Amino acid sequence: MNKLYIGNVSAEASEEDFETIFEQSKIPHSSPFLVKTGYAFVDCPDEKAAMKAIDVLSGKVELHGKVLEVEHSVPKRQRSCKMQIRNIPPHMQWEVLDGMLAQYGTVESCEQVNTDTETAVVNVRYAAKDQARLAMEKLNGSMMENYALKVSYIPDETAAAEGPSAGGRRGFNARGTPRSGSPGLGARPKMQSDIPLRILVPTQFVGAIIGKEGATIRNITKQTHSKIDIHRKENAGAAEKPITIHSTPEGCSNACTTIMEIMQKEAIDTKFTEAIPLKILAHNNFVGRLIGKEGRNLKKIEQDTGTKITISALLDLTVYNPERTITVNGTVEACAKAEGEVMKKIRESYESDMAAMNLQSNLIPGLNLNALGLFPSGAPGMGPSMSGLPPPGAHGGSGYGQGHPESETVHLFIPALAVGAIIGKQGQHIKQLSHFAGASIKIAPAEEKDSIHRVVIIIGTPEAQFKAQCRIFGKLKEENFFGPKEEVKLEAHIKVPSFAAGRVIGKGGKTVNELQNLTCAEVVVPRDQTPDENDQVIVKIIGHFFACQLAQRKIQEILAQVRRQQQPKPTSGAQPPLPRRK
Repeated sequence: MNKLYIGNVSAEASEEDFETIFEQSKIPHSSPFLVKTGYAFVDCPDEKAAMKAIDVLSGKVELHGKVLEVEHSVPKRQRSCKMQIRNIPPHMQWEVLDGMLAQYGTVESCEQVNTDTETAVVNVRYAAKDQARLAMEKLNGSMMENYALKVSYIPDETAAAEGPSAGGRRGFNARGTPRSGSPGLGARPKMQSDIPLRILVPTQFVGAIIGKEGATIRNITKQTHSKIDIHRKENAGAAEKPITIHSTPEGCSNACTTIMEIMQKEAIDTKFTEAIPLKILAHNNFVGRLIGKEGRNLKKIEQDTGTKITISALLDLTVYNPERTITVNGTVEACAKAEGEVMKKIRESYESDMAAMNLQSNLIPGLNLNALGLFPSGAPGMGPSMSGLPPPGAHGGSGYGQGHPESETVHLFIPALAVGAIIGKQGQHIKQLSHFAGASIKIAPAEEKDSIHRVVIIIGTPEAQFKAQCRIFGKLKEENFFGPKEEVKLEAHIKVPSFAAGRVIGKGGKTVNELQNLTCAEVVVPRDQTPDENDQVIVKIIGHFFACQLAQRKIQEILAQVRRQQQPKPTSGAQPPLPRRK
């Protein structure tokens, strides 16, 4: 695994150029450089030297105006299920990495590689070639905590030596072509794996967008490498029709810009005098994060792009229409720029939620995330089915892997004014919610007459907790107990044995800090608590839904570990609550 491939090489590059670069970077090599048109090969004396060359040179060194790409040279027959992921954030938790990798298939092994770099490197083996190929497409060049991941195949000695197969690299052209760090270069990615762009267009312009015998829409599709669905039959007689565009983010933006230009031209030709804004459809789950705290994200987009952006009211939402309309006013160029920024935020929210949901599916065996109504799975083009996730427990470590999950009690604090909405007319809503989640749900009496919060007591399995809390968070947003520019953040209390509180906190607060960094929730174990009659103390968790859920699961995981350690024989000295892999 010591032979290197150097891509994106200028035609002017020579063997002497590479000798100089390697010498200046103090990287040894054990053979002369083999320089071809557009690429080169070289052997390193050992794996350490090869890794140093990749880390120091790839994407960082320019030669004759081209930035070099350096990676392991892997024969086609050995491009199978094994890959190396570099530039992983140094403080990333194994659980997060496992959850990310599991989105693309079954991971048979994941081993850390010792390097001199600040960032981490792992070698990963998937169960199947297509899984490895998909992971390569999706992860290479993707951003994680401001670090761009770098993914490349590594030799798989167990791969069949039968010449090229379907397991070859999708998205990379022949060796002689310049490389790019962007995933999916040279081939259309799997469209259904990314959230599409959905826009609304005035019905009178649909004919111009389609063109005579479909020529215009075919041309747009071909030029932007996208799949475009015009939902003409939806909402018969409506003034606007939805269009769904499946492509890379760049392809979606290009198609959207072309459609806006066609509408502007058609408006001039037909003497249509009204302004034609860009209208983007987005699921309500993502809109709060698009707006940002006190509307900061939206204001910044408006300022950066020179546009005016408004978002439809929550009152317009229904069970059958969970999408909000984001209206962008400005020139075609300004609207196109705003579309890129808006969809970037929405895609980030989608990917964050998918990663969190994947972690939840592994932490809570049997959880059917598809049944929760978090994403508009029935809406045209809205994201992949959750059925593609790995079976729960495939990347175990939940503490609930054996037998039936234990029942848990969570106290969720809601605005006092929201009690009526949660209970519903004649108690119908809370009964339905309890039945749906499979949990006991009760509203505790107010502790004081003028209390601004009330406590919802939820008793049930981890899956029941997930379902019940998910619906309560959603109900509060739907009923406008949080403003249109606010994300729903609630406080949850769980009780832990007093002897285990120290394990939740960790030495010097290390564990609780790691919990907060991992989950984005605020986790507080109040000091100087007096244990209750069951010798338990309270842990407070504050955050949005997924943050709260992940924090609850990780704390229960720590408690399960404490219980397991106590059962055989009590041990002295705490073990690290979040073990790292060896």
